[in-house]
Amino acid sequence: MASPHDTYTSPLASRNASPEMLRIWSARHKFTTWRRIWLAVAEAQQACGLEITDEQIAQMRAHVEVTDEDMERAAEYEKDLRHDVMAHVHAYGDAAPAAKSIIHLGCTSQDVVCNADLAVIGAAIRLTVNKITRLESSLGTVAQQTIALPTLGFTHYQSAQPTTVGRRVANWAADIDIAREQLMSTNSEVVLARGLRGATGTQASFLKLFDGNSKMVEKFELESLNRLARPLWLQPEQSQIISGIERRRTGFSLTGQTYPRVVDTFVLSDLAAAASVLHKIATDIRLLSNRKEIDEPFGSKQIGSSAMPYKRNPMKCERICGLTRFVMNLVGNAYDTAATQWLERTLDDSSNRRLSLPEAFLALDGALDLMHQVASGLVVHEAMVRRNLMAELPFLATENILMECVKAGADRQAYHELIRVHAQVAGMRVKSEGLDNDLLDRLKNDDAFHAPALKHELDWDGLMDPMKYIGRSVEQTERFLKEVVEPLREFYAEELEALGDSDRGV
Repeated sequence: MASPHDTYTSPLASRNASPEMLRIWSARHKFTTWRRIWLAVAEAQQACGLEITDEQIAQMRAHVEVTDEDMERAAEYEKDLRHDVMAHVHAYGDAAPAAKSIIHLGCTSQDVVCNADLAVIGAAIRLTVNKITRLESSLGTVAQQTIALPTLGFTHYQSAQPTTVGRRVANWAADIDIAREQLMSTNSEVVLARGLRGATGTQASFLKLFDGNSKMVEKFELESLNRLARPLWLQPEQSQIISGIERRRTGFSLTGQTYPRVVDTFVLSDLAAAASVLHKIATDIRLLSNRKEIDEPFGSKQIGSSAMPYKRNPMKCERICGLTRFVMNLVGNAYDTAATQWLERTLDDSSNRRLSLPEAFLALDGALDLMHQVASGLVVHEAMVRRNLMAELPFLATENILMECVKAGADRQAYHELIRVHAQVAGMRVKSEGLDNDLLDRLKNDDAFHAPALKHELDWDGLMDPMKYIGRSVEQTERFLKEVVEPLREFYAEELEALGDSDRGV
């Protein structure tokens, strides 16, 4: 027997994605969803007057959950049939022999596959949204803990006005919150039911089945979807399916053989957007690790480098960047597939979608778990944060020093030049000689910055208080935590408790 070590195994399954996300995309879950659709179709056909017996329905319902034996039997059928849907139709018929003649009645493959795919995508989005919410919560905790810790801000990766560590972390949470809301919008407005439409979307087979009665075909489709509404893909408020304008909330108005492949472009681009935010957060942490201000959690026996024992590399954040970069680069597949669907349908979408859709969700899932671990165990080195800030603060304080000098009777232009000359010398001293920033000492030792040149002495200690330079960082962070993070924690309390803390990918 061949060893599992002798074949390729996706690292998304073995190293990164969570058991929950793997289950959603598993073969058993997909094929069980197929059976639930077949059952809903049969029940709806019976309700609409077709000769389907209670015994047939009962056998189908009793064997909805796909067993290992069912999987093996379907695999054997597929060897001969070369058609996965028909292989599972036969396997379901073997399990429910009384219903064998009516399983898949009037359907084309995509009546089953597309509706199942949309159900799986919806479930995967909901799990992703829950994990983004968990990340927002963990980032919110760090933001609250460091809300008043001043730190050097950066623009162009050059020293800029100070902020606080808490506000920076809250900014990360605010960015990922945008991605969460977009995913939720896509799930409710775009990931709809494909419906029961037949081979080219015209419902011709169902019209034949119901002897040309269009109203009965309409009723049949709505009856089918109503039975599938929960828990497959629809939200609670969408579970009641009615005709007319409200139909758009639950199903596509028109389709070809498949659901519109443009839907996949929205899904993958939303996942890529979330991935880009995670990449940015992980990159920020990596940059700050280099400045010795922040460390991701590090195991007591963890090895950072095989050659350099002292190293404490931000390996989780590096993995996050690698996984999210993979997700971002999958988006093009969806655009190409949507663009090349010929007329009512062509099959070159299938093999691509079997890769791009699950792998995007699996990779992002792993990145979200890793980022949650990082955020939950983030180490902030406050002494180093202050040291790095104070090394630059004299430069950043020059505008305030200039204004205080003017208030004390100085000529602005003259003192601007005095400060500029001292700042340039101090800057060259730091860059060329590797010495400390002595700008403040230079200004204090210049008689021009003391009485009687000025009407009164400057409050040098006050001018070097970093909290005077952080603007509204604290209150902005407090407002974000109160208006966004706390309501999310309350609304998603059950989901967050169910998720717990994942150690996957450590």
